[in-house]
Amino acid sequence: MEEQIDKLNSQTVLEEWSGTSSNKLSLTAVILPSSSPSSFTVKKYGNRFNLFSRRFLEAFVPEGFPNSVTPDYIPFQTWDLLQGLSTYIRMMLSTQALLSAIGVGEKSATVIGATFQWFLRDLTGMLGGVMFTFYQGSNLDSNAKMWRLVADLMNDLGMLMDLVSPLFPSAFVFIVCLGSLSRSFTGVASGATRAALTQHFALQNNAADISAKEGSQETVATMIGMALGMLLAHITMEHPTIIWFSFLSLTVFHMYANYKAVRCLNLTTLNCERSSILLLHFMETGQVFSPKEVSVLEHVLPLWVSSWSSKSTKFLYTRVRLGVRVSSLNSPEMMELLSSAGSQYEKAKYLLLEKKGIISIVMHKDSTTADVMQAYIHALVMANLSHHNRTSLHTDSQTWMDKHYQTFVSKLQSSGWKTGRLLSSSITWRANWSRTIPDKKIK
Repeated sequence: MEEQIDKLNSQTVLEEWSGTSSNKLSLTAVILPSSSPSSFTVKKYGNRFNLFSRRFLEAFVPEGFPNSVTPDYIPFQTWDLLQGLSTYIRMMLSTQALLSAIGVGEKSATVIGATFQWFLRDLTGMLGGVMFTFYQGSNLDSNAKMWRLVADLMNDLGMLMDLVSPLFPSAFVFIVCLGSLSRSFTGVASGATRAALTQHFALQNNAADISAKEGSQETVATMIGMALGMLLAHITMEHPTIIWFSFLSLTVFHMYANYKAVRCLNLTTLNCERSSILLLHFMETGQVFSPKEVSVLEHVLPLWVSSWSSKSTKFLYTRVRLGVRVSSLNSPEMMELLSSAGSQYEKAKYLLLEKKGIISIVMHKDSTTADVMQAYIHALVMANLSHHNRTSLHTDSQTWMDKHYQTFVSKLQSSGWKTGRLLSSSITWRANWSRTIPDKKIK
């Protein structure tokens, strides 16, 4: 027995490693055989401070960081935390103004009056959130960058209403209800787009971990922002000019930080605009942009702002209507659609209709996500060819699809794009068509 132990001790060396990622492990201890039988020597490495700092950091970054997240995670989170910090500082200023308008600290104010005003404010916000979800819920995924900016802009407007409310006592309830309504849009849009971005960051199916760590980061930013906000509110008390200057300066910084944050994102999902950018470049050069290159070209501001600032840009995707209702077409359009169903698109799960440069897509009721992707790319090809005054758009576009579509999709996948689904508005209207063969008369 002693010979076996001596043999084991002379050959076995046990090491202890610490870390959450295989390439970020650190050696903490080595267990060596001792000269005496049945005993070992433990040699420790590192110190308690390093171990504590590593454990502390793990409370704020995802497990396996940085290999478990995309490269744009760090710059986005940096700017996002900065904009969050400015938000919580301004929130203290707007809340102070709101409480002052309600009558906190005044003998003439009643508890029931203040409670009723607060109730109306919250009720308006809840109803606004439901209505916004009803009208725009399906669009938040497809335009996550734009809605992220819009959400924060609406939040800024809401806080501005709170700050303005003491200046108009007669319209106080109306103003604070408008502010609550504005912030309700923020809650819905920000939460939905954050979920989409979390899925983008997750490289190892760790969306839940990323979301939890983002919550820890936001908690710290909230505490720091509230402390700084209370200090600023105390310093600027009874100095309205300084309050307004501080609020507006922080608002400008807030919007700048939000713009920089969404500009850092290199999304790999395909929406209408990204598909248009990729297809135009492919038709011109035969090559496909990377997600990082497309992120520089796509617009993060609403379309009317982008159109005003860059009139030379080719917004090809704005000329495509996906999921058109068949009963809304007039007689000539219906005849053209029926003709297409029996000729060019006999085997396809979609129909295309062109009128004055606008391409309408009618989806089959049994169409899949792959069919939607193919239909949209086909419509973009047709819209691009219509610039050259082609008389046979259906034939020319179908020829291009037969020759280049599979190559285009393969290059997208090899460049890191996710081609399984097109992020677009919900397709509410679909159709069904079949070709009937007339019975022959027997003579």
